Amino acid sequence: MARLVLFNKPFDVLSQFTDLRSPTPRATLSDFVDVPGVYPAGRLDRDSEGLLLLTDDGRLQSRIADPRFKTAKTYLVQVEGEPDEAAIASLCKGVALNDGLTRPAKARRIDEPELWPRTPPVRFRKSVPDCWIEVTIYEGRNRQVRRMTAAVGHPTLRLVRWRVGDWTLEGVAPGEWREAEF
Repeated sequence: MARLVLFNKPFDVLSQFTDLRSPTPRATLSDFVDVPGVYPAGRLDRDSEGLLLLTDDGRLQSRIADPRFKTAKTYLVQVEGEPDEAAIASLCKGVALNDGLTRPAKARRIDEPELWPRTPPVRFRKSVPDCWIEVTIYEGRNRQVRRMTAAVGHPTLRLVRWRVGDWTLEGVAPGEWREAEF
């Protein structure tokens, strides 16, 4: 029977089981997940947090990670400044990035979510406001959400992936994991 693991990846953890590129050890999935034979279905940047799916089923891994399948990925994003309706509309219709126009996304301002504290904390500047938006994308380019928010004038301060397809982070603490049905 195939396995699917929902892991809440903390900030500053690599989305791989080994780190061969750095002379100083960095935290990897092997520091948190002791499930043999599972591999990430997609990636989550070292400076991003949240839901990372791991599976031993190659077809499921492909269905989750391959942009052809348009699996929805929802992020809670703390951005610098306060995006107006035009900025949100730009995210929704697609943003021109250096590697082409993104697919249309869903985006909306939200109240600050109840999340765990991040270590280290996000920088705070009295003179620059920030707010939270929820962004759902249907592709997975490198650092896509960060590049999209920067392109509309609101750099990302904190990025938490909350949902991938039907799976959510609900009830999974940072650094913890649980098995799920599929």
